[in-house]
Amino acid sequence: MWVQLEVFLQTLISGVLLGGLYALIGLGMTLILGVMKIINLTHGQLMMVAMYVAYWLFTLFHIDPYVSLLIAPPLLFLLGMFLQKTLINPVLRVESILPHNQVILTVGIGMVLQNLATIFFTSDYKSTPVDYATDAWYLSDYWKDAPFELSLSYPWTVSFLLAVGITTALWFFLAKTDTGKSIRATAQDRDAAALMGVNVGLMRVITFGLGSALVAAAGCLFIPIYYLFPSLGSQFTLIAFVITILGGLGSTMGAILGGLILGVFESMTATYVGMGWAPVGRFAIFVAALVFLPGGVASLLKRKAVTK
Repeated sequence: MWVQLEVFLQTLISGVLLGGLYALIGLGMTLILGVMKIINLTHGQLMMVAMYVAYWLFTLFHIDPYVSLLIAPPLLFLLGMFLQKTLINPVLRVESILPHNQVILTVGIGMVLQNLATIFFTSDYKSTPVDYATDAWYLSDYWKDAPFELSLSYPWTVSFLLAVGITTALWFFLAKTDTGKSIRATAQDRDAAALMGVNVGLMRVITFGLGSALVAAAGCLFIPIYYLFPSLGSQFTLIAFVITILGGLGSTMGAILGGLILGVFESMTATYVGMGWAPVGRFAIFVAALVFLPGGVASLLKRKAVTK
């Protein structure tokens, strides 16, 4: 029984650490969806580009992947603003037979980025062999009579803490700054925000750049842990989409909770069912959310707020 409890607690810890990084990925897509009302299906490819930037900085200049947080997200912020202003905005203004042609455009952008990565970096697996990749903190080192032998992986824990810090900074930006308030106003009611003097077009450009920077930060946090290859972006686009649906469309708090739920669920599935079943578990929780909780976790939060 004690061994089973130890396995459960270790799996839960791993799931929470993974979920914190998933939440950061979902926040970027949720933010773009809330303001622009479109699903950005090039989200994972933008993360892949940031991971290649971090890999390139590590390989050529020996810059730690965590230090690349100061470089890759700003670059992806500019790339996101460029894509929004030059490609997505013109499509949003054109009425077509396909009402969601802007979503198809993001798919095309993702395919271009993936193929460019294949051309420049080949399809081989890449990694950043940092010295601390296998380091861990053990509970027994701090508690000699601990009933469990639990551990915290150093890169996973540092990535999780940095993700929490970035999420907190995002909350402060959206809640306390004039630009953040303008973004929230645009997400709530675009026409009313425009009547109040908010530059809605500029807020769209900034929001896409901000969403790209968030997923770029997640890429820098994942690169010490994951192998990197060009098609990796498709996997994380799916993860971000599942988190967005699970959390509730456009809800930042829902995205955080959805990321944590998905991380714990995948970790439990990998431990108790099998590593290969983790993607199946992801699909199962996605279908369950659509069937039993179509409004996502955000609908439960709203219901609780109304009850109070």
